[in-house]
Amino acid sequence: MSTPRDRALPAERLLSAAATLFARDGIRAVGVDRLLAEAKVARASLYQTYGSKDALVVAYLRHQDEQDRSGYARACAGVTDPAERLLLVFDLAAKSARRRRFRGCLYLNAATEFPDARHPVIGAVHDHREWLRELWRVCLTELGIAAPGPLVDRLVVLYDGGLAGSKAARSTEPILLAREMAAEMIAEHLRDGDRPAVRSGT
Repeated sequence: MSTPRDRALPAERLLSAAATLFARDGIRAVGVDRLLAEAKVARASLYQTYGSKDALVVAYLRHQDEQDRSGYARACAGVTDPAERLLLVFDLAAKSARRRRFRGCLYLNAATEFPDARHPVIGAVHDHREWLRELWRVCLTELGIAAPGPLVDRLVVLYDGGLAGSKAARSTEPILLAREMAAEMIAEHLRDGDRPAVRSGT
């Protein structure tokens, strides 16, 4: 009996297979034959649709990036506090870590497997991380922090460290600790310097 996945277009089946195999086993460890067998498509479908395995990797990362952005948008709907919207990224990362069985950050994993800074995979990773940085920059600006760049840099280090620690410990505790440290760092920054601007009621 065919499943919904079997009835999907070859491009969709290849993306689904890539998401399953790359996250579980790593990108380089998964050969084309395994991808084709998992997706149940002919070899010609891969090359006609994506052109190469590397191009499929890029498509996989960009598709995941779209899912992460839309997932964040849904999660923060109705959340008015900029600090809570900022910290929500850590909460979502903890949930994702459990769902992915503590495989670590898929973007950093991909960057490790493609060390050439000119490779399109690195471009996809960069775009996702820039989205995250901009998201945090906006939240910090709304909190009244005039020059959020250095604080964003620290948040990135905390976030990356939390994900790496989660992968090693096979636990969400490092991510939750990173969240706690991020909240304390923001509160301290506001207390010692920048504070939200007082809005006039007129």
